[in-house]
Formats: sequence, structure tokens, C-alpha cells
Amino acid sequence: MSDPLSLPWLEAAIATPFAGALVVGRFRDAPRAARWGVWFTTVTLAFAVLAGFAFAGSAAGPSGPWDMQGRLFGSRPFALDELNAPLLPVVALLYVLTAAATGRTKMRRFSVPWLLASEGLQLAAFACVEPWALIGLLAAGTVPPVVELRNRRRPTRLYLLHMGLFVGLLVLGWSFVDRGSESGQSAWSSVPLLLAVLVRCGVVPAHCWLTDWCEHATFGRAVLFVAPLTGVYAAVRLVLPGAPDWVLQSIGWLSLATAAYAAGMATVQREGRRFFAFLFLSHASLVLVGLELHTTTSLTGSLWLWSSVVLSLGGLGLTLRALEARVGRLPLTRHLGLYEHSPALAVCFLLTGLASVGFPGTAGYVAAEMLVGGAVEADVWVGLGVVTAAALNGIAVVRAYFLLFAGPPSPASVPLGITFRERFAVLTLTALIVGGGLVPQPGVASWHRAAEHILQQRDAQLADR
Repeated sequence: MSDPLSLPWLEAAIATPFAGALVVGRFRDAPRAARWGVWFTTVTLAFAVLAGFAFAGSAAGPSGPWDMQGRLFGSRPFALDELNAPLLPVVALLYVLTAAATGRTKMRRFSVPWLLASEGLQLAAFACVEPWALIGLLAAGTVPPVVELRNRRRPTRLYLLHMGLFVGLLVLGWSFVDRGSESGQSAWSSVPLLLAVLVRCGVVPAHCWLTDWCEHATFGRAVLFVAPLTGVYAAVRLVLPGAPDWVLQSIGWLSLATAAYAAGMATVQREGRRFFAFLFLSHASLVLVGLELHTTTSLTGSLWLWSSVVLSLGGLGLTLRALEARVGRLPLTRHLGLYEHSPALAVCFLLTGLASVGFPGTAGYVAAEMLVGGAVEADVWVGLGVVTAAALNGIAVVRAYFLLFAGPPSPASVPLGITFRERFAVLTLTALIVGGGLVPQPGVASWHRAAEHILQQRDAQLADR
């Protein structure tokens, strides 16, 4: 009898959303499609968790009749390692919470089949270890947002321009990589790959597409597209292992400038979606700063911050989405007094917002401490820039909280309290964020192993030059 951990759980996690998209796409009843969407995302999460357990248990992987990839591709382009094994369940969880927290007023405007298709593409990209296949999946992942914008009759030119540039630069850069040698990347390949990562992550001046996307897409789809930090994954897989030091330094300084600029912009925004977009830009740039330093401490902090940001900013985005479902677009020009109507959403907003900036007792605290410590050790000015960006982000979160929830309660003709689905999402995020802060050792140990693995790959390629 085969070992249960040797079953193709990873392949099942990738295939389930695609199968769900085909099934749910036949439904015409929006509430029914939403219910099935929750089930399919939950099953996908279960498979992703089992795949992670199989990797942690050092299972040899599917063999014999269960070796689906060997039979289809003759190789294994999808595999788990120290980097993506913790990320897949986190990304899958974000989709579960988004599907579960979708209210009845949003169901008809929220396409469940495209949600599932996007999840399948994103999980496949995060599980992919073969460069050309990864580039193809990253390119395919930019298609569902175009459909989203066209279905909503919103402008697509800015998004298409930047995503076309992103895909073109990836293809151009990797085509220059000499795959027949192990001498690392040359300037001809490094520059296009560097620019592709900067465009996808929204580093200044290529940040306008992200604010435009958050402005015109449904908020749930906007959060799911940006929160997993797919551009950072592309940087780790395609740039970090073999790029020259000057490429990583360029990413670091440009990302540091973007982190400070976006944090400052977040403190003065007058609309909720733009506040979220700039807050995300700042945090994505901080993760890239940690990658540039390429020391064990800074890289561990950067990777731990990555997973923390997916949960915290994903939860913050879902909270803003829930508020939008009640009162419409959220202005940050006056006090709305929403605390009296929904104190649970107020607590979730403050908790997820402060967790993203490394508040003590949350999952982001240890990550922020390690990132700052590694930055100061490498360069005092870089450390000062990281601290400045984090402080501005904290000011932006507290300012937005007071504007949204403080003040006299606004009159409401319908109940604005939290629903059962939203309460489930809030409690799940609370448990993960607080649990990760109180017991950070497993997460730190996991990301430390991932950082050592990435640096060993880089050292091996540099030594062969």
C-alpha cells in the first residue's frame, strides 16, 4: 500500500481550481456558484496543506501510476522546495477567505469561475521550478485581470501596457541566459529581468498601473492579484540565484526609494483604495530590499515578511472590501464613525494594518526586526530607510483607522454589522497573525532554511563563473 504522503497532492492542488472553474462556469445562479466556489477553494487549500506536509515529511514524491507529471511532461516542472512549500497554503487560504467573505450584494459582480482560474494559475506559478514554464504561467496569470476590466467596461490600456512590458522583458531576458552553462547571468540577461521585476512589483516610476488596477477592478480581485507578491517570486526564481551584485544593489536602492515614497503617499491619500495600493507598494518594496542584501538574516526576514504581508495586507484588503459593500467607496477626508456599526471589522482593520508594519505580538514583528537588523548590518543608511518607511506606514494605518471608524456614528438605513462569513474570515486571520507573533519559531526556522537554500544556489553559480 502506497504512503499517503506520496500521493500527488501538489498536482491535485493545482488541478482542482481549474476543474472548479469548468464546473461553476455552468451555473447561472450566483449564490449557488458562490457556494461551490467556497467548496472548491477549501478543497484546494486542503490539498496544498497536504502537499506541504508531504514535503516536510521528506516523501519521495508520487511514483508509478501516481506520477502524473512524469507521464505528461517527462519531467517534474512543478515541485515543492524550501521556498514555495510554505507559500502555497498561504496563497490558497487567501482565496478561501475571499470566496467565503463575498457578500450577497457582491456575488453577481464577482466572477467565481475566473476566481478559480486565477487561483489555479497562481498556484501553478508558485509551484513551478522550471524557468520557461514559470514565465509562461506568469504571462497567463495576467490574462484574467484583463477579462475582469473588460467585463466591467473599465480602461485596460495602462494595465496592458505594463503587463505586456513585464512579459516581454521576461522573455527577452531569459532568452539571453546561456542555459547550457552554469556561469550565471550576463548584463544582457540581467537588465531585462531586473526591469521586468521592477515593473511587476510596481517600483517607481512603473507604479501607476497598480493604483489604476485597484481603482477599476473589483476590490476582491484586486487584492488577490497583488497580495501574493508574484513579482517577488519571479525575482527569487529568475534573478536572485545568478544575477551580478550590481543588479541586486539596483533592485535594493530603487525598492528602498519606492518604499519610502509609497509610504509617504499612503499617509495623505483621500480614498480607501488608493491608500491600500500605496501601502501594498511600500511593503512589496521592503521585501525586495531584503532580497538585495542577500545575507542570511536579511533574506530570512524578507521571506518571513513576505508571508506575513500576504496575510496582513490580504486581510486589510478584505476588511476594506467589506466596508465598501456597506457604504460604497471609502473617503479618507472625514470621520465616518463606522466603529459603532461594526466593531469587529474595526478590530480586524487595526490588527491587520498594524501586523503589516511589524507591531509587537503579531506575525510581522519578528520579520520586521530581522529585516531591520540585516539592513543595518549591511548598510546603516539602508536600515534608516527601512525604519522610515515602516514608521510612515504605521502613521498611514492609524490615520486611516481613525478616519474610517472614529467620530460620531453615521446614520444607516440597513444593518452594517459583520456577517457570519466575514466573522469566519476575521477570526481565521486573527488566529494566524497573533499565533505567528506569539509562536514565531516554526516560521522563522522554515524561512531560515529557505534563505540558506537560496544563498547556496547563488554561491554555487557565482563560484562557477
